[in-house]
Amino acid sequence: MLSLVWFKRDLRVADHPALAMAAAQGPVLPLYIIEPEYWVQPEAAARHYGFVTECLADLQRDLVALGQPLLLRDGDAVTVLERLRAKHRFTQIISHKDSGSAWDRARDQRVAAWAQEAGLRWLELDPDEVPQAEVTALPHVAEGTGALPSARSLKLPEDRCDFRQKGGREAGVAALQGFVEARAPLYPKAQDSPVLAERGSSRLSAYLAYGALSQREVAQAAAEVKAARRGQADWVRGLRRFERQLAARGAGASPAGSQDAGCEGPQYGPDVDRAVRFAAWSAGETGLPFVDASMRYLRATGWLNARMRGLLWSVARFHLGLDTRAALHLARSFTDYDSALFWPQIRQIEGAGRPMILDPVKQGLLQDPSGAFIRRWLPELAALPDAALHRPWASAQARRHLAGRYPEPVVDPASAAKQARAVLARQAKPRSTPIAPRRAPVAAGQMCLDL
Repeated sequence: MLSLVWFKRDLRVADHPALAMAAAQGPVLPLYIIEPEYWVQPEAAARHYGFVTECLADLQRDLVALGQPLLLRDGDAVTVLERLRAKHRFTQIISHKDSGSAWDRARDQRVAAWAQEAGLRWLELDPDEVPQAEVTALPHVAEGTGALPSARSLKLPEDRCDFRQKGGREAGVAALQGFVEARAPLYPKAQDSPVLAERGSSRLSAYLAYGALSQREVAQAAAEVKAARRGQADWVRGLRRFERQLAARGAGASPAGSQDAGCEGPQYGPDVDRAVRFAAWSAGETGLPFVDASMRYLRATGWLNARMRGLLWSVARFHLGLDTRAALHLARSFTDYDSALFWPQIRQIEGAGRPMILDPVKQGLLQDPSGAFIRRWLPELAALPDAALHRPWASAQARRHLAGRYPEPVVDPASAAKQARAVLARQAKPRSTPIAPRRAPVAAGQMCLDL
């Protein structure tokens, strides 16, 4: 029986239940569809596509080694599937469940309707609920492999990200091994500190987001090393913390995660200045050094540690009065963007009655007390003394030194936070029932999807 395996955000051969099930039943057509309509959605970015193309290159290599190349097709999913069905008469489609965005779910509904009308079975598996089984060989099915369109042909704007992580299975496995074999003891501190983040965080979030690694194999690798390091407190502590975050990542995914469920709550600050504040925030030019350093780091790398992600959105939302436009900017900036994780966590910071209004100056002093992170990403501030680095607007000498080189703050952070709290207090409504506890709590102001 010929099956078509539809790859989406599961770009690997190892621990791939859909591929294993199809291979156990006969020949397989492995397919990935580049959908132009998806890549013009407001949260899509060239850095995402670059990472995906690198994942697809590794997936193609691994499938060729098994005997059956990956089919690459671009176009509407229903049109692509119908053409392949007409030619090959496959009898079923097997894929993994994908909560995805509202756009993904609408596409899947169209595919489901087409499959039902065509008399095809479409089996969607939960990869964590199916036992592991590896594929050792695939019979060859004659079909042209196709090619990937360029980012420009998909109308993706240029998106310079000089230090983006390399995509693909090989890079993901190397990152996993490097973490569990060397970096894990630093993990608890690295989650908060931007200075330690590059050396101590797992840096696995993008590989999990696009399925170059499975969550199950990552959990197994961490558990094996933790057992082998029993009695070594720093290793056990770091790996336990990582396991909790990994579990929170899985529990935090929501099929309702999309921007249309959005962040259109109360507006803070005057409308007339909102475009100016957005431009300053997105460029790393707010005049708030720790915020600007975090944004410039994100633009250059496509990644931030947990606490800095929460800080950027908290400042955008509560201090600057920004809304969905700013959230979409973050979605485009994170290489590891996953709508099912990103939007629920954006709303978590909004707080449903308990908003996380973080103080950007206090966070800078706590997480970057030496100023090393700020000086690295804001070189125009490098010569400032430590006492003026986090609040240069409060020092007449620093203001003279920075005149024309670094902006005055677009808002006073203390006044803006006070105003946001006042707006929230006016709009608060009495509740007849208690607020339900969050299912997977994380430290205040953090977004756990980054790992």
